[in-house]
Amino acid sequence: MPNWLPAVVPYGADQTLYLVFDSSGASCSDCPEKGIERDELETIISDLLTGQFNGPVRVMAFNTLEHWIEDVTNQVAKEIQTRCDIDGVPVPEHARDFVASHTGAIQPLQLA
Repeated sequence: MPNWLPAVVPYGADQTLYLVFDSSGASCSDCPEKGIERDELETIISDLLTGQFNGPVRVMAFNTLEHWIEDVTNQVAKEIQTRCDIDGVPVPEHARDFVASHTGAIQPLQLA
């Protein structure tokens, strides 16, 4: 579990926010994970599929009114795998480690 969590959760409107913890390709000892906030799960999935994150490691959801937090990493990874399966394409290279480590799926080697 990452050490970084938002210091202050906005109070007021009932809103679920998503944080992607991205290691930026550095080893854990070199650089702590940083959190990148989005307000829609669909945006998170789209950003992961298009390579907007360098080293995604975890996705957390939190609700500003109900004050809950949930690890949705496995759900996001499974959704990425499902969408790629439906489209008949492999998981993009930049998301393979993330998907494989959270779904247990082993990607077939791509032959050139």
